[in-house]
Formats: sequence, structure tokens, C-alpha cells
Amino acid sequence: MPDALLPDALLLAAPVAVPLALAATYPALGWRPATAWAGLASPAAVLACAGALATEVPSGGPATAYGGLLRADALTVWILLGIGAVGALACAASPAHLAAERTDPVSARRYGLLVHLFLAAMALATLTANLGVLWVAVEAATIVTAFLVGHRRTRAGVEAAWKYVVICSVGIALAFLGTVLVYFAARHAGIPEAHALDWPTLAAHADRLDPHTLRLGTSLAILGFGTKAGLVPLHAWLPDAYSQAPAPVSALMSGVLLAVSFTAVLRHKVIADAAVGTGFARALLLAVALLTLALAAALLLAQRDYKRMLAYSSMEHMSLIALAAAVGTHLATAALLLHMAGHGLAKAVAFCSSGHFAQLTPTTRIGRIRGLLGRAPVLGTTFALAVAALLGLPPFSLFASELAIARAGFTAGLGWAVALALVLMLAAFAALTSRSTRMLLGTPPGNPAPVRFGASVWLPLVAGLLACAALGVTTAPLTSLLDAAASIGGH
Repeated sequence: MPDALLPDALLLAAPVAVPLALAATYPALGWRPATAWAGLASPAAVLACAGALATEVPSGGPATAYGGLLRADALTVWILLGIGAVGALACAASPAHLAAERTDPVSARRYGLLVHLFLAAMALATLTANLGVLWVAVEAATIVTAFLVGHRRTRAGVEAAWKYVVICSVGIALAFLGTVLVYFAARHAGIPEAHALDWPTLAAHADRLDPHTLRLGTSLAILGFGTKAGLVPLHAWLPDAYSQAPAPVSALMSGVLLAVSFTAVLRHKVIADAAVGTGFARALLLAVALLTLALAAALLLAQRDYKRMLAYSSMEHMSLIALAAAVGTHLATAALLLHMAGHGLAKAVAFCSSGHFAQLTPTTRIGRIRGLLGRAPVLGTTFALAVAALLGLPPFSLFASELAIARAGFTAGLGWAVALALVLMLAAFAALTSRSTRMLLGTPPGNPAPVRFGASVWLPLVAGLLACAALGVTTAPLTSLLDAAASIGGH
């Protein structure tokens, strides 16, 4: 390998190699608090590599290594930054969470092993230029997270894990068929076998692909990867998995897994738009987005469990991301990526905060919880601010991204879809506000003394909220990266 390629090779390999190396150490080292905190090395490596690539890629073009198998364009780097940030929040919350649940050393080692395997799989899915390897990485993440969902080995947890495996396996099977059809269309168009699933090659020669085959392949890919992104019709795994998984795992699944899965949808959409025009993918994504948003709003109105409430909130925000992808303009795609980052940060803070509520109350039923702000002032405040961010209130980034999505939709002639989405969002807003307020305010039963948590618990949560607010005020110094990433996914 030439010397000039060595830095790029290291930057592209480290986000996968470092989590894998840490995963390999957990069975050998045994469980100690220091071992848990050492797990921050994984997201730190992802963030460091993404930061270095962010200074290089917008002006210098995509970085490639290992014969083009690994490739980092601006969209890749943006998603890597999200994986690193959310992963850091989840890994920082894990030691306190495991200690609070009195997890035995064997289960703790297994937890650490699986979390780092999950980060490695998501980094590989983001960095690979091959759609086949992308499918394999997402399938690997499904297997790993199934064990994490059932980590507590309770009856409800095992049932949720099996439900997750069965439904996501159907989705992954659909995505596999879609990938096979794209490969068939590429080979039929004369693209060499070695490059038939190479995303840059497919995007560059999309006009040569058979439109009928590609329509079917794109439909299956959107439905399949949309399953992992929490979109209808195969969304039913999401509330059960989120409610049973450990809180840091729920944060990773909501902030990382959904984003990476939808990035796969974006990659297939770019090929379809170039091959058959923008109307086909737009119509499909519009239908999926509005149906998901309607279902999420209805279920939020009827929800009585705060973990499932956060899960349905994830469906709501993924539907807005799908709506922005349907609009497809440069502004809409930039708003989509900003919304993806803000949602990941806010939902990670919300889940990690709620994970500590188990120390204050033995139930997750909203109707039985009162006065969290009084019982745990700092933790209650971080949860309240995370909910405010998810509601799209300023100064958080979701406020700016939702305004940009609405503006892009009206400009693109999809005002009717944006108007319908706004009505459904109002219902979701009301449901999330009323239920969160019910939990946070009032007097707790028995008027117990306030509980104070250490800085190791609340400091990462505050950092996540500050990052989400900073993105809402300005995207600098990431403006050029966001603009370049939006150019890849939009038109």
C-alpha cells in the first residue's frame, strides 16, 4: 500500500477495528468498573476518526481504502459522528446502569462484548461501499442486539427478543431480495461482477440499469431496511425491544441503529432516482412516512408506559426523516441529516435518564409516577430538556430541522403532505407533553427525600443536551460537511 494511502486506511479501519478489539478483551479481563469505563475508547475512536475525515472529505473528496471496500464520503462521515456521539453517551451511562441493576460479572462481560460488537457492525455498515457488505453488517447488528434486548433474561425480555428477531428477519430478508435484484440489474447492464454492488459505480451508471427490476429491488430495500428504521409495516418490534432492553442499549438502538438503517434507504434511493426518476421513491417514502406518523401519533395518545412512549416517539421522528427523504431536495436532505443527529442525541439523553428512574420507582407505568423533578432534580431536568428537544422546541436542533423540512416540502409542491404531517405532529406533541408533565411534576407518594446522582451520571447527559442545542444554534464547524452530505443524498 502506498504511503499516501496509509492515513486513510487507518482512519477507515479504526472505527471497526477498535470496537472489535475491545469486544475481544471483555471475556479475558473480567468485570471491573475500570473495564466498563475503558469501553469509552470505542466511541472515542469513532469520533476521532470521523473528526479527522470531516476536515478532509468535504474539500478533498471521498476517502477510500482496501480496494474500495471501505469508503468515506461526506454522508458517511456525518453518520459516523452520530455513532460516536451517541455511543459515547451510552457507554458513559453503562457502568452506573449495570451497578444499579446489580448485574453479575458474567452478564456484565457479555453486555460489554455485545455493545462493542454492535458499534463495530454499525461502523462497518456506514463505511462500506458495497451494498452486500452493508446488508451483512445490518444483519450482524440484528443478531447482536437481539441478545442485548434479552439481556435481563426475564420472560418479557426473552419474548421481546424473539419478536425482534422474527420481525427484523423478515425485513432483512426483504432487503436481501432487494439487494439481489439490484445486483441482477447491474450484471444485466454489463457492470463487472466485482463492482455490481459497489454503490459509487451503481450511482454513476444508474441510467443503464433496467428500470422495472430496479423499481422492485428499491421497493424491497426500502421496506426491508425501513423495518430496522422503525417504519411501517414491520415496525411492531420497536416498542417491545426498547421497553425491555437496558436503557443504554435502547439509546444506541434509537440513536444509531435507526439512523444507519435509514442511511441504507438513502443509498438505494439515490440509485433509483437516477435510474427511474424521483417520482417512484418519493411516492413510496411519502406513503410510508405518513402512515408511520399517523400510527405513532395514535399510539402515543394511548400510551401508558414511558419506555414505550419514547419508542413511539422514535417512530414519529423517523417518519419525519422519511418525509424529508421523499421531498429529496438539497434543503430537505440537509434538514434530514440535522434531524437525524439531533434526534439521536436527544433520545440518547432521554433513554439514559429514564434508565435511572428504576432506582426511584419500581414501575414504568406513567400513571404511577409523580414528582421526578422533586425526587431527582438534576436527572429530572435532563429528562425534561430531552423531551423538550424531542418536541422540537428551541434552541435544540430539531426545531431548526423541522422548520427546514416544512419549508422544503412546501417549496417542492408537497404542502398537502407537510400540512397533514403537522396535524399529526400536534397530536404527538400533546401526548408526549401531557405524559411527561404528569411524570415530572406533582408530589411523589410518601414525599421521599431527594436523591442525588454523581457527576459521572449527569455530566454525559448535560454534554448531550449541549451538543443538541449547539446544532440548533449553528452547524459550524460542520457546515461544509453537512452541505456536502446533503448533495449526496438529495437532488
